[in-house]
Amino acid sequence: QVQLVESGGGSAQAGGSLRLSCAVSKYTYVDYCMGWFRQAPGKEREGVASIDSAGSTSYADSAKGRFTISRDSGTSTLYLQMNNLKPEDTATYYCAADPNGSPGLWWRTEKYQYWGQGTQVTVSA
Repeated sequence: QVQLVESGGGSAQAGGSLRLSCAVSKYTYVDYCMGWFRQAPGKEREGVASIDSAGSTSYADSAKGRFTISRDSGTSTLYLQMNNLKPEDTATYYCAADPNGSPGLWWRTEKYQYWGQGTQVTVSA
C-alpha cells in the first residue's frame, strides 16, 4: 500500500506561483510513474504532468512552459512548481502513483493505482 499526501495548495493571484508537494510513503516510488492531476468543479479530472521511472516528464498543453514536475528521492517527495498561474488553474490538485514506471497514457486516471486526498488551488484574476 502506498500513501500519498499533498500539501502546498492555497490562494494566489494571476501571474503568481505556488509549489505543490506530495509526500510518498514508499521509498521505491522512483520506480513508479507519478502524476499530477486536477479537477475543477463540474469538470472531469485531468492530467497535468507526469514523471516516469526514468525521470522523463510529460505535460498537458495547458501546463507546458508554466509548470514543472520533479521529485526528490532523498525525501520521497513529488513536486509541482506552478508559475504564471491563471484563474483557469483553479482546481483541486491530486498526485497519483502507478507502480508501472512507464509513461504510457500518463494522462489517463485509470492508469494510476494510488491517489492522494487532494489540495485546493485558487487563482484570482
